[in-house]
Amino acid sequence: MILYHGSTVLVKKPEIRISDNFLDFGIGFYTTSSEYQAERWTKIKMRRENQPIGYISVYEFDLDSAEKETVIRRYQTADLKWLQFVTCNRRGEQPSEYADMHIGPVADDNVYRSIRLFETGVLNAEETVKRLKTEVLHDQWTFHTDKILTFLKFIGSKEIKQEG
Repeated sequence: MILYHGSTVLVKKPEIRISDNFLDFGIGFYTTSSEYQAERWTKIKMRRENQPIGYISVYEFDLDSAEKETVIRRYQTADLKWLQFVTCNRRGEQPSEYADMHIGPVADDNVYRSIRLFETGVLNAEETVKRLKTEVLHDQWTFHTDKILTFLKFIGSKEIKQEG
């Protein structure tokens, strides 16, 4: 399986880094099966960091072996369980269930707005999930442990230049 990581740096050797940001799937190394999504992430990071060049790092992931030797949790859709998991991570709380990896939908700007309305009590869980089902969501594959990173092999990269 091919996975992509978008960044302002080329990442030949992925690692788990602790961040000040509370991300959707918690602490980990974030990838996607969508090259389009990885390019989008790269361009966002380039704008935020005012960098003229970014990179899509490309990996081969041995999913079959990883599934036999690690704990992988999947969210097939942005449902109530996914919403609770994302909200927990965005608050900086520890998830209740251990996993070496989480796979599931990535939240785009429209999804973030719905989640924010849920977090502030404007929307209840049912209404939030209903709104999420109307969105087209790409996936994210988040590696949480060094053990699962051993199944990920760097195979190449693509340079992205600032537009305009």
